[in-house]
Amino acid sequence: MNTTVTVALAVGALVVLVAAVALRLADRIGLPSLLLYLAFGVALGESGLGVEFEDVSLTQTLGVAALVVILAEGGLTTRWSDVRRAVGPGITLSTVGVVVSVVVVAAVGVWLLDFSWDFALLVGAVVTSTDAAAVFSSLRRLPLPRRMVASLELESGLNDAPVILLVLALSERLTGHATHPWYVVLAEVVGELAGGSVIGIGIGFGGAWLLRRLALPLAGFYPLVTLALCVLAFATADLAHTSGFVAVYLCGLVLGNAALPHRAGTIGFAEGLASLAQIGLFVMLGLLVSPERLVDALGPALLIGGALLLLARPLSVLLSLAWFRVPFSQQVFIAWAGLRGAVPIVLATFPIAEDVPGATQVFDTVFVLVVVFTVVQGWSLPAMARLLRIATPVTPRDIDVESAPLDELGAELMQLRVPDTSRLHGVYLPELRLPEDAAVVLVVRDGRPFVPDRETRLMRGDQALLISARGSRAEAERRLRAVSRAGRLATWRGEAGQPSQTD
Repeated sequence: MNTTVTVALAVGALVVLVAAVALRLADRIGLPSLLLYLAFGVALGESGLGVEFEDVSLTQTLGVAALVVILAEGGLTTRWSDVRRAVGPGITLSTVGVVVSVVVVAAVGVWLLDFSWDFALLVGAVVTSTDAAAVFSSLRRLPLPRRMVASLELESGLNDAPVILLVLALSERLTGHATHPWYVVLAEVVGELAGGSVIGIGIGFGGAWLLRRLALPLAGFYPLVTLALCVLAFATADLAHTSGFVAVYLCGLVLGNAALPHRAGTIGFAEGLASLAQIGLFVMLGLLVSPERLVDALGPALLIGGALLLLARPLSVLLSLAWFRVPFSQQVFIAWAGLRGAVPIVLATFPIAEDVPGATQVFDTVFVLVVVFTVVQGWSLPAMARLLRIATPVTPRDIDVESAPLDELGAELMQLRVPDTSRLHGVYLPELRLPEDAAVVLVVRDGRPFVPDRETRLMRGDQALLISARGSRAEAERRLRAVSRAGRLATWRGEAGQPSQTD
């Protein structure tokens, strides 16, 4: 066995194990885990254990691959029932908000740091994009209004694409390779975003149709095929010279909200793979940085970051959400919760790869900005929610139903777990009023399985196995969702089991 390969495998396994412990530590102290991963990369690097890593092109390539996985997971884990009322705010924040932030940050760079306008716009574009991984991991743990969180999630999932196109266009301009006027570039950006949207949604619906009709030999194939469809959406859009990042996120959004077999297993696999991508990405970015240069970048980073947090971001949120009925307190929180993470640092490698003058300064500045302001914003989010009085009470959770097709029988096998806050607790099985061709066939309580009867009541923490005819599966799931929310009198209370809408 090649010793180099063995050492590489051992180091990789050690990094993952240490990162897992770091994730637990980060949760305990309320610190975003990305900072610990970055610190681990710096500790391994040239100023720590002496690992030399300066391959910017490889970093850019692996960074893009990691972002594809992270965006796919973001789409797969986003509920359409949560985000459909936030589509307008999310799209506006990821387009109008991006333009406003870039211009304001660029103006600060020109007036206070003596940047040229082109260079200042490049810096503004690099730091403007919010980070999907940071937003998803930080906000989903807080009891916040769903529409507000969904707006931030959509923004972070969609704003990478226009920002990447803008960074590439500005890099070409600064190196003298630009051949088109700005209005042609703008038209190309709009066309690429629209094309990527069509491709991502199309592959998403086509993949959902295919997965519902395939009976794969192993349950573990379903997560692999689902993620492969998301990657295919990115690759197809990119080869068609449209936005692959929009395509992969929208493909994941469609697939994640389709009635797919083994959905829970697919989501768990995607979350694990995205976490692994984040770990590798942040450690690699930590390796790439040179700590001795960061002192010189501290001043510009604090100035640009302060302008972004206190001026550009609030103004972009105000102008983006002026058309929507978003309470002012929520607008303030959205402005504060525009978290930065790996995306700006990866974007900062693009100018280096294009040999843009001053690109190293951009990378160092962005690195310091992300570290400092992630600490400030990440730690303060719970306090900000309490200060603005926008924290929401815990409501009964919807159930998650995982299904698997029984192809030869024309049936569906469903599995669910009764959440602690579900009103399924204490409900007798006949009170579920499932379709005639659907039934609960097995209950597992405290690790003990048993076959239920008409006198069996569901309890918190129970796991139940159901079988239904294929045509009745959707109705059975709606009924289970309705009772989970409103109890045995769900129909009398007008609860039909449709996706709920909350502010």
